[in-house]
Amino acid sequence: MANVSPLLQKGAILVVDPTTGIPLNTISFEYNPESIRRSLQPQSVGDQPDRTEVLRLKGPAIETIHCDVEIDATDQLAASDPTAMSLGISPQLAVLELLVYPSSSILIANEVLSLVGTIEILPMSSNLTIFIWGPNRVTPVRITGIEIAEEAFDPKLNPIRAKVSLSMRVLNVNDVGFLTPAGAMYMAYQMSKESLAQRA
Repeated sequence: MANVSPLLQKGAILVVDPTTGIPLNTISFEYNPESIRRSLQPQSVGDQPDRTEVLRLKGPAIETIHCDVEIDATDQLAASDPTAMSLGISPQLAVLELLVYPSSSILIANEVLSLVGTIEILPMSSNLTIFIWGPNRVTPVRITGIEIAEEAFDPKLNPIRAKVSLSMRVLNVNDVGFLTPAGAMYMAYQMSKESLAQRA
C-alpha cells in the first residue's frame, strides 16, 4: 500500500464585511509559518485588588498573535506567470498592506464632508479580519502591526521574495459585543478552547 501524506491545511486571513458577514477577500498563506507566538494578558479587576476581588476577572484575556509569513514568486516565475513576471509579489503585499488602510473612497468622501462644513467626521471603519489556523483556531482579529522585509527583486525592482511579520490582537466579546458575527465567532473560539481543555 502506498504511503499517502495527509493534506496540509493552509493558514489564512479572511477579510469579511462586518455588517453582512460576506467574505470579501481570502489571503491564503503560500507557506505556513514555522512558528506562531501568542501572549495572553489576564483582565484582572485592578493592579492592586483587595482580598475579595483578587480572583475576579473583568473579561476574557487579551490575546495577541505574532507570526512570520513568507511570500515567494519563484514557482510562478518558473511557470512564466504573467502577473509574477510583470509585478513580482507586489499584488500579494498590497493585499496584506490594505488590511491597515481605510479605502481611498472613504478618504475622499471624508475630505468632501470636511470641505462642505461637516463638523464631526467619524473615524473610518475597516472590514473584519479573521485569522484561520486550523479548525480550532478561527478568530476575529485586529491587525496591530505589519513589518515587511523584501529580500529579492527582479530586474524592474519588483519584490519577488519577502517575509511579512504580522501582529494581531484577538477581538473578544468585550471588544465587539455578543450580538455580532465577530462576537459569535469569538465565543465559538473560546468554547473550542474549553472543549480541548476537557480532553487534557
